[in-house]
Amino acid sequence: MEPSDETSQFQVTTNPALTGLLGRCPRCQRGHLFASYLKLATRCDVCDLDYSFADPADGPAFFAMSIAAVPALASALWIQFAFEPHIWVHLLVTLPATVLACVLLLRPLKGWLVCSQFFHKAAEGRIDAEWHASEAERRARD
Repeated sequence: MEPSDETSQFQVTTNPALTGLLGRCPRCQRGHLFASYLKLATRCDVCDLDYSFADPADGPAFFAMSIAAVPALASALWIQFAFEPHIWVHLLVTLPATVLACVLLLRPLKGWLVCSQFFHKAAEGRIDAEWHASEAERRARD
């Protein structure tokens, strides 16, 4: 990947996951990605990269719940079979631990997805005009 003139003064990352997990700017790896715990900053405070391209949507929540669910289920089953407690024990132990794990994972996962969007130049899908014209021509022949 060859950096453009705009990014040539910055080190181009080959690891968007690490950059995102650390909450750093995907272009310069020095600026802050977040303004608060989960709110993205509008721009990088070092290289002035506009973060308006970033749209992780519900991706971080999906990954956080998927990652937290396995240990939560394993611990709930272990507690249940080892101690056979009342249901309120699960409500006081397993549920808060699962919620806490999800909340702690949201920020690094959101950073990872935003940095991956920048690194891979992700954009909204669009139909190539040339393909669209050839497809219309093919349909006209059929």
